[in-house]
Amino acid sequence: MTSVTVRVPAKVNLQLAVGPIRDDGYHDLVNVFHAVSIFDEIVASEGTALTVRVEGHGADQVPDGGDNLAVRAAHALATHAGRPYGASLLIRKNIPVAGGMAGGSADAAAALVACNELWGLGLSRDDLMEIAADLGSDVPFALLGGTAVGTGRGEKLTPLEVGGVFHWVFALADGGLSTPKVYRECDRMREATGMRVGWPEPSEDLLAALRDGDSVRLGKAISNDLQPAAIMLRRSLARTLEAGHEALGGIVSGSGPTCAFLARSPEHAAELAVSLTAAGVCRAAVIGDGPVPGATVGS
Repeated sequence: MTSVTVRVPAKVNLQLAVGPIRDDGYHDLVNVFHAVSIFDEIVASEGTALTVRVEGHGADQVPDGGDNLAVRAAHALATHAGRPYGASLLIRKNIPVAGGMAGGSADAAAALVACNELWGLGLSRDDLMEIAADLGSDVPFALLGGTAVGTGRGEKLTPLEVGGVFHWVFALADGGLSTPKVYRECDRMREATGMRVGWPEPSEDLLAALRDGDSVRLGKAISNDLQPAAIMLRRSLARTLEAGHEALGGIVSGSGPTCAFLARSPEHAAELAVSLTAAGVCRAAVIGDGPVPGATVGS
């Protein structure tokens, strides 16, 4: 085998409940992940060293050396195997860069799957999940896909039953937001207002809406504790969310700045995309469905 292609989806956070800051600097989370049909593609080819090249929108914002998360994933896999493997990685970007949809984590997951195949390691998905958890909180979900509750830092996953397909529109922003900065702003705002934060819990309304495939109920239940901080750092997000008022629900995805809007149907999603674009509140409006599978070997 001389090359392997893997397709990996973006995610949207249907619920992101952020607990108090921990001694290690992280927060305990309840993170309801939902994989959607916006995909990056990674091609892993034979090589004597680990290298990466990035194509697509925002490619110039993605590290192309050892700091690239896909390269780090390949290094971690080679270390696990105990051999100095090489590979040439090509990343084709469609997931927004620093957009709150876990594009870097998705690429890391795809690199694990692609290099596992390229190098003939034969590791199970559970083995890859263990390596993924050390790379970042969102990487294991990009392997799993579907819909799942993440706890701890988000890396401990419990798959959820979903009773249908949900239709989404994503308002893509110019530029990105730093996830650490958004978390720091969340902590600052909570401290400034004297807000007491308890242990995060999954929303029963949201879980029931997913189980029943009820888009209307889901639109009312989606929530993101990081949204006020993201809006504080990027005030224009308030206008973006307002422009999507005809959706069943709208939310900043993860740490932003991508905003996700839930539609009633594919036709409603197309109408929302047109209205968001016409309002001039995003660089593009992209339609996607969920849930979809995680990182998958393709042709």
